[in-house]
Amino acid sequence: MRVIHTDEIKRVVSELCKQACYVVTPDMKEAFIKAQKNETSPLGKDILGKILQNADLAAQKIAPICQDTGMAVVFVDIGQDVRIEGEFLEDAINAGVADGYVGGYLRKSVVNDPIFERKNTQNNTPAVINVRIIKGDKIHIKVAPKGFGSENKSILKMLVPADGLEGVKKVFLEAVKLAGPNACPPMVIGVGIGGTMDKAALMAKYAAARDADSKNPDERYAKLEDELLELACKTGVGPQGLGGKSTAVKVNIEWYPTHIAGLPVAININCHAARHAEAEI
Repeated sequence: MRVIHTDEIKRVVSELCKQACYVVTPDMKEAFIKAQKNETSPLGKDILGKILQNADLAAQKIAPICQDTGMAVVFVDIGQDVRIEGEFLEDAINAGVADGYVGGYLRKSVVNDPIFERKNTQNNTPAVINVRIIKGDKIHIKVAPKGFGSENKSILKMLVPADGLEGVKKVFLEAVKLAGPNACPPMVIGVGIGGTMDKAALMAKYAAARDADSKNPDERYAKLEDELLELACKTGVGPQGLGGKSTAVKVNIEWYPTHIAGLPVAININCHAARHAEAEI
């Protein structure tokens, strides 16, 4: 049994919050370079160049990629052979988020109540925390701060089996067209298929935070990722919604078995920043 103290978890979460908001990951930069090379719109090419320039400046100046540094979404995979010592895990994670956002001079965007008071919590907590138990004796943490220009364009549809693949594609295209320029394309789009309503939404969130160079391990779904990306780019929304081929740079799919009477589909969209950073303890 390996012991990990929550002080270490707090430290790692704090650093990941800052890293995710300051640094465009190599996979995303490569996706932008590829998109710029293939873009047919001169304006689209120029915008993609500006996005790359912005990424370099953010990393050099230790400044946020975008002024909306999002609501912190934290994925925590805990090895079953780990014993966590110290304070309550969620308290440690939220303390790490608060430390990262306050100490990193990141915008605090979380309000304490969704309807009545809506008072800013001043430290971007609480985070949205998703915990899984996995094999092994390590803890894997991914922080994916989610801006709401793209988050607000998420879609969840409870299809029936008869809707099939074409129904999934229809929901996907509805989401892309609805998002339009408001999601700050080129987008990374997460798709969750199967399970239940909540499972589909969680899978879409997880998929949206996957690397742009990742592939679904199932060949059928890997092929569908490519097909959906092509459909998104054919809409002509383009970089920043000003026209072109590069409406999205990646579509990631996660799937799960479902009920005989259902076909849940969730679409979660990431803006071009597609913030995410991860570490293993």
